[in-house]
Amino acid sequence: MIFGAILAGGIGSRMNISDMPKQFLMLGDKPIIIHTIEKFTMCKRLDYIYIGIHKDWVYYMKDLLNKYNIDNERVKITEGGSDRNITLQNVIKKIEEIHGESNEHIIVTHDAVRPFVTIRMIEDNIDAAIKYGACDTAVSSIDTIVMSEDGDCISNIPNRKYMYQGQTPQSFNMAMIKNLYQDLSQEEKSILTDACKICIVRNTPVKIVKGDISNIKITTVSDYKIAQAMLGGMKID
Repeated sequence: MIFGAILAGGIGSRMNISDMPKQFLMLGDKPIIIHTIEKFTMCKRLDYIYIGIHKDWVYYMKDLLNKYNIDNERVKITEGGSDRNITLQNVIKKIEEIHGESNEHIIVTHDAVRPFVTIRMIEDNIDAAIKYGACDTAVSSIDTIVMSEDGDCISNIPNRKYMYQGQTPQSFNMAMIKNLYQDLSQEEKSILTDACKICIVRNTPVKIVKGDISNIKITTVSDYKIAQAMLGGMKID
């Protein structure tokens, strides 16, 4: 089976616009997370779509699904964890409780605050995860990347042609990513930035799937303004 996993376990916000998590902010005429969920429901290859949400916002999320007529038979909610990888593991646990364990299950993970994901990206992720076991959506870096080991002076300037900007979806053979995560030490888990890092730490290849610069992550007020402009929505001062 093929599952979507929309990761929305966070409660923090760097926007200072609202007290609620940023995934619930309005983008045009509906919350950011609803835009994201709707994109996933358009992909018919996904058997079920799970939303990993902070426990304090589960009932609010249920109300949103009802308000915006989201397919409750196909879209499910489960509690998230203290970080995105624990949220992912919680989603996997719930899936296996309901649908059983299988070496054939595929999981397509995505940031709740990337509402401009396309069906093409989701489809390409499914194909790559089936073929390679792990994949990450990315775009070639437009800007030169500089490294600084002390945060003060440049220590290295890598060749830009080898640099990519990671996005999501990130997709995996579900049994593989679960087992790799469980094999990590606490020290190794502490350095994880996303699910693909689990694979990298254990020397497991990750296929690159072509993303798009429009597939932005709404994290800051500037991102929010850009997203509103992309959608033709309200102006944020």
